Amino acid sequence: MSTEYNPRELLICVAARLMEDGTTAFIGTGIPMLAAALAQKLHAPNLVTVFEFGGTGAILEELPLAVGEERTFHRALSATGICDTMETAQRGFIEYGFLGGAQIDPYGNLNSTVIGDHARPKARLPGSGGANDVGSHCWRTIAIMQHDARRFVPKVDFITTPGYLTGPGAREAAGLPPGTGPYRVVSSLALMGFDDETKRMKLLAVHPGVTVEQVIQNTGFELLLADRIEETPPPTDEELRLLREEIDPHHLYI
Repeated sequence: MSTEYNPRELLICVAARLMEDGTTAFIGTGIPMLAAALAQKLHAPNLVTVFEFGGTGAILEELPLAVGEERTFHRALSATGICDTMETAQRGFIEYGFLGGAQIDPYGNLNSTVIGDHARPKARLPGSGGANDVGSHCWRTIAIMQHDARRFVPKVDFITTPGYLTGPGAREAAGLPPGTGPYRVVSSLALMGFDDETKRMKLLAVHPGVTVEQVIQNTGFELLLADRIEETPPPTDEELRLLREEIDPHHLYI
């Protein structure tokens, strides 16, 4: 691999590799859109993309600018609306959901609502949008985050999107569908999963040039470590060519 790449391109490639052919994925604005387009072009031509405002199964030949933009309906299987889309997730038909947030905790709970006390916040953030529905009803959720101790915190200031809440059994006790929950966290430093028994976040792989110690230092809670921690493969020449020439030629995101 001789081509230089930037951190955002790496995030997109790592996220794209997690998308399996023949599955359904709830796609949000930004990195998930590029990742879905890359996956469709490389290894998942039958990936069914689902957008919040009703586009289902769009072929991402051109990059949409938002989840309700006309290109999210391009050659789609259906064009419905937000209520139908959320009901599809509630019925268990969407396997993957891509999320982001300002904070994440050891159990994968996400905050995109406020920093500080909800009544008197230090900062008020965009809020949930469809993030609560995605995190509550998709079978597996994947969070894409910048990685530092201010974002990876022992307890989020506000739960916008439920992860495993307080640990094993908590999602089910809250009435959420059994078997659903956080699956992976793709950060600017590493790839994390979740321990089957404790439901706590676990380090699976570090990105090229990043050490395990750096990940630990930038995480505000005790991170479980996999028995074997891999190194994330860097973007290939073909992945970068597709991103730069076909998917985002105007560099809106990369």
